[in-house]
Amino acid sequence: MAKMDQAETVEYGTFEDLEVYQAARCFRRSMYKVAKALPEYEKYNLANQIRRAALSLTNCMAEGHGRFHYQENIQFLRQSRGSLQELIDDINVCMDEDYSDK
Repeated sequence: MAKMDQAETVEYGTFEDLEVYQAARCFRRSMYKVAKALPEYEKYNLANQIRRAALSLTNCMAEGHGRFHYQENIQFLRQSRGSLQELIDDINVCMDEDYSDK
């Protein structure tokens, strides 16, 4: 009988060690740059919305990781996914209004 390889186990200490959080954090930084580059008249509208959604993306991951019950963690990850979808729409607005290119 062939020897089966065991699945690789990745250990981590905090949510900051999770690859998905690290990618979201990088994405959040790029969204803040987009918000800073918007015209002044979008400062309190679209720019503020982008910053809030980008912050929510990583905040929900962190808060969900801190919850005791698995289902609570999942709910916060769903909220994080919703924030990501919101950011995609905000990026579409930026492209539609010629604030940025693809």
